[in-house]
Amino acid sequence: MRAALLQLNSSDNPTANLNATLALLREAHAGGAQIAMTPEVTNCVSTSRTGQNAVLQDEASDQTLAAIRDLAAELGFWVLIGSLALKTNDPDGRFANRSFLIGPDGAIMARYDKIHMFDVQVSESEIYRESAAFRPGDRAVVVDTPFARLGLSICYDLRFPMLYRALAQAGAQVLCIPAAFSPVTGAAHWLSLLRARAIENGAFVVAPAQTGLHKAQDGRERRTHGHGMVIAPWGEVLLDMGRDPGVALVDLDLARVKDARARVGSLTHDRAFLPPDAP
Repeated sequence: MRAALLQLNSSDNPTANLNATLALLREAHAGGAQIAMTPEVTNCVSTSRTGQNAVLQDEASDQTLAAIRDLAAELGFWVLIGSLALKTNDPDGRFANRSFLIGPDGAIMARYDKIHMFDVQVSESEIYRESAAFRPGDRAVVVDTPFARLGLSICYDLRFPMLYRALAQAGAQVLCIPAAFSPVTGAAHWLSLLRARAIENGAFVVAPAQTGLHKAQDGRERRTHGHGMVIAPWGEVLLDMGRDPGVALVDLDLARVKDARARVGSLTHDRAFLPPDAP
């Protein structure tokens, strides 16, 4: 399985971001990728709800989704859109943070809405309340492709190992973790958490990322960690994209998943237990 990771420096202007993303997808296809994967909020990195309301569309109208579907069909390859920020019909006006797997005919093969919301205070100046603007999803998703069974997730989901165990026990061989990780938590935790998810599930972890300082027409600019990565099922780092935008290609041997799970069969060793406060 040859995968391409796109590392993006998306702004809060979806039209400008789309042009850059399509160019990198063409580069990925030219490199022989069977599937290309983009990071979280491919279409719009924004800290301003006012700005998001002005530029975001619903799924049926979103220009990024439509253009990537057209390109996938034109080139005949798979694309995992790490996520798009989309308007919904929710009464409270909250958006969706939604992944899409696009098939080589341009069809939407799977959708996944981010389950865990990034509501944290990293420092006195770096505070996030994702749940104020985005509504959480409630369903884990695995999807079959001709080359691997993929388990879908997004960014902050990474800190919830029970999700990845459920995906792996449902047969996922490749855990997809597109992200727009904070530089502070990224430097401290990104690599360790990615390696842990790979090792404990005997799966490849593929994590395309947003990177750098993201330009903003509305609200404050945001920084992200970069370092899109691929981790092998035994925990080796196969790819680290550093901090520059671009495309990287990696070949994944799915036999390594079978081998890792045969050597350490922990996915079949779960046992029920009583909680600490049980009588």
